[in-house]
Amino acid sequence: MGLQIFWYVVIVVFWTGFFVLEGFDLGVGVLHTVVGHTDVERRVAINTIGPFWDANEVWLIVAGAATFAAFPSWYATMFSALYLALMIVLICLILRGVSFEFRGKLDSPAWRNSWSWALTIGSGLLPVLIGVGLGDLLHGLPINQQGEYTGNFFDLLTPYGLWVGLTLLSLVLLHGASFLSLRTTGIVHQRSRQLVGPFAAAAVLTVFGFVIWTHVESGRGVLPGPFQIVALLAVVAAAWSVREGHEGWTFTATTAAIGTTVASIFVALYPNVMVSSTNKAYNLTVANAASGDYALKVMTVVAVVFTPLVLAYQAWNYHVFRARVVGPEPAAEPATGPGSGGRPD
Repeated sequence: MGLQIFWYVVIVVFWTGFFVLEGFDLGVGVLHTVVGHTDVERRVAINTIGPFWDANEVWLIVAGAATFAAFPSWYATMFSALYLALMIVLICLILRGVSFEFRGKLDSPAWRNSWSWALTIGSGLLPVLIGVGLGDLLHGLPINQQGEYTGNFFDLLTPYGLWVGLTLLSLVLLHGASFLSLRTTGIVHQRSRQLVGPFAAAAVLTVFGFVIWTHVESGRGVLPGPFQIVALLAVVAAAWSVREGHEGWTFTATTAAIGTTVASIFVALYPNVMVSSTNKAYNLTVANAASGDYALKVMTVVAVVFTPLVLAYQAWNYHVFRARVVGPEPAAEPATGPGSGGRPD
């Protein structure tokens, strides 16, 4: 049972790491046309995530692979239930990756705008779709005694799942805006800072609703769990840091907010890994969905050896590319005072 719990925690860490790291990538992808009004400004925004985005997406792949190896029954039921949704997720991931590579291949405004839209739409849909899927794990889906999904695509659109998707979208936008304010200069930096405040206010509302709803779904105790409380406090701290002008603390707070929000879903879900809305007796749990002890032991050895190497490489990558991306400076406002030689519009 110890290895089963260990691998459940590992999978939670992978999902949390994906949203913490890929979260600001997705936010930048959505916002690059908002903070960038010209092609040069948009390239400045995109260049902030250029060295990181592909490595950050690996966390999603590893989360799926670890689920397949450690909890094959969970993987089989979840991926078959969410098959159509996951196909859309895959298309969004492809659009994002291709847009980074193809956007600059032709010197054509129409070409670049098309790929900018692909990047924006793909980046915006991903947190919503994945959020719906994670929310459905806790809310419950129609699963029979054999662990087979018996519903249809529209059964996936549960109210709680949709709210989780909306919450993650709001956090991704806040995370991305705060990242851009840290990583850029000039007009892109100025516009990013202006966006952080409204996004922080929206995130406070969505996370507050998420905390209450998740507590009701889990049905545990009188008060929300510690991860849910930290998620709410972190997003409030982000809103406060924005007002005080502390960009570094704002990004730290958004990191804590998005990380604890995702982790709180899995904490509320445990010891289940997938809830059946048909009959609670059909729930998939950490115990009945796990691989055998030998497989878990081999996986543990591999994880202990290679995970520190991957983390060290990724940390070094962030260290090497830590400098801000220099963007165009804001245009000077024309003088309109007496003797200035200017005139009002």
